Order: sequence, then C-alpha cells, then structure tokens
Amino acid sequence: MALRATIYKAELNVADSDRHYYQSHALTLARHPSETEERMMVRLMAFALNAQEDLVFTKGLSDADEPDLWRKDLTGAIDLWIEVGQPDERRILKACGRATEVIIYCYGGHTSKIWWDSVQNKLARTRNLRVICLPSEQTRELATWAARAMTVNVNVQDSELFVSSEKGQITLDQQVWR
Repeated sequence: MALRATIYKAELNVADSDRHYYQSHALTLARHPSETEERMMVRLMAFALNAQEDLVFTKGLSDADEPDLWRKDLTGAIDLWIEVGQPDERRILKACGRATEVIIYCYGGHTSKIWWDSVQNKLARTRNLRVICLPSEQTRELATWAARAMTVNVNVQDSELFVSSEKGQITLDQQVWR
C-alpha cells in the first residue's frame, strides 16, 4: 500500500519591501512521504520570496516533469520555474530550456556547496538561472515550526528574510551563488 501525502495548511503573510508586494495567502502544501519538513518549509520560503497571485505549488516530487513551484502566463508558457534542493544538471538544463527564469533554492550547508561546485561549470552557458542558498541552521529551525495548520509571517528587506510565527522568529540571509 502506497503512503499518502500529508496535508499542511499555511496562512502566509508576505511583506516584501524589495518588490513592493504585500499580500496574504491561504496555502495548502502536500508533503510527499519522502519529503522532510525542512524541505517543505524551504518550499514555503521560496513561495514567499516569489509570491504572486499566479505562483502555484506543483506535484513536485510526485512528477519528474514539474518543478516545486511555477508561474505560467496566460498561454501556458512557463515564466518561472522554482526548484528546491540539489537537482542534477540535466534537470536544470531542461528547466532553463522550458522557462523564462529558473531559480534553485538549495539548503543543507556543506553538502549544497559540494553539489554547486560539481555542477556550476556544466551550467555556465545558461543565462536564465539563479541559485540561492539558505543557511542550514535556520532552515533546520524552520523545520521545527512545521504544523498541520500554521501562520507564518515573512518580511523581506534588502534580500534578508525575517520570518516569524507563534513559535518564534528567524532571520534568513540569502546567499546568491549565481
């Protein structure tokens, strides 16, 4: 018998002064049985950093042809492709060919640096790729906040995320690797 996804409900309040975006989102996140709570919370932060009305979570780990999040235009063309973790270079190249912009949010500290060192030369010709690393200590702490029903407030200023909930406050400093 196959394991089923665990459903999480999140009330996400975004105040992004860098993009002048201020909005609340009622989100439903499905956590795949193989996905950690840390990865799910990084997906939520990726949503907050790129929040728009037409940004949506996809099937993610359940479908190899879809990213974790994407934004499509009215014709169905992919404007934004967002991956979380450490995808292989073939997947990244495929995404760069299909989407106008590709963003990878990696986490995990030293293992992310090893991954990036191994793939960055193979991705040198891509022009629409950004790679952002989130600090592992803070993403691990975010994982402890995961609850089936949660309210998360994200303030973005000068590329720094100030995340708060009833469980506390965390500051995430994005490291732009590309």
